[in-house]
Amino acid sequence: MGRVQGKVAIVTGAAGGMGKADAVLLAQEGAKVVVTDIQEDKIQAVVDEIKQQGGEAIGFRHNVTSEEEWQHIVDETVKAFGTIDVLVNNAGISLAKSLVDTSMQDWDKVMSINLTGSFLGLKYVVPVMQRGGGGSIINISSIAGLTGSNGAGPYTASKGAVRMLTKAVAVDYGKDNIRCNSIHPGYIETPMTEGLFANDQMTGWFRSKTPLPRLGKPENIAAGVLFLASDESSFITGAELAIDGGVSAT
Repeated sequence: MGRVQGKVAIVTGAAGGMGKADAVLLAQEGAKVVVTDIQEDKIQAVVDEIKQQGGEAIGFRHNVTSEEEWQHIVDETVKAFGTIDVLVNNAGISLAKSLVDTSMQDWDKVMSINLTGSFLGLKYVVPVMQRGGGGSIINISSIAGLTGSNGAGPYTASKGAVRMLTKAVAVDYGKDNIRCNSIHPGYIETPMTEGLFANDQMTGWFRSKTPLPRLGKPENIAAGVLFLASDESSFITGAELAIDGGVSAT
């Protein structure tokens, strides 16, 4: 307990799935957590769960593609807690379409949420971390950001861009004691992926592609987030942490 005691963390896309697991675990380990999500009706439930466990949290509706909303979230976080030590850019969407089947509307949507959403978080949180003497930023990418992915060109492109944006931030702001790393989940059971695992045949296929023959859980990703948020990883920046049961090794 207490691995991030007293730190202030913003977690986007935290109303469910991996984001919720991240927020809950960070709070359990002592962080003051700001829960943000576009799903306004689910935010308070996560905040209440954290508080019931003795943690500290506040929540906001948040469209990560909006620069004005990012400004608001950062301002309100500083107002409430004084600083920002940890940013988890978790909000994202999937898009299972090939390039030729992707409309410009599809392309713009996946890029605006997966890439621009992370960029805006970085743009407004980094100055706060600079004033505070440093911090840890964790960008949630995907194994699709490490290797090619069948029938998901635009999604793969967005997650690959998140990976490289992470490295650029690590290089630019290491001098300010700001660390930036990416996590690359494999096949994780979340509300966003439930369509992929809708039947035993599909689930079996994904398991067969995973050297550790099982699907991942949101808690597996949260454990990596906690490590990168904590001072245990104080000499790690610009790195890629694949939490994928070995998929990217094949």
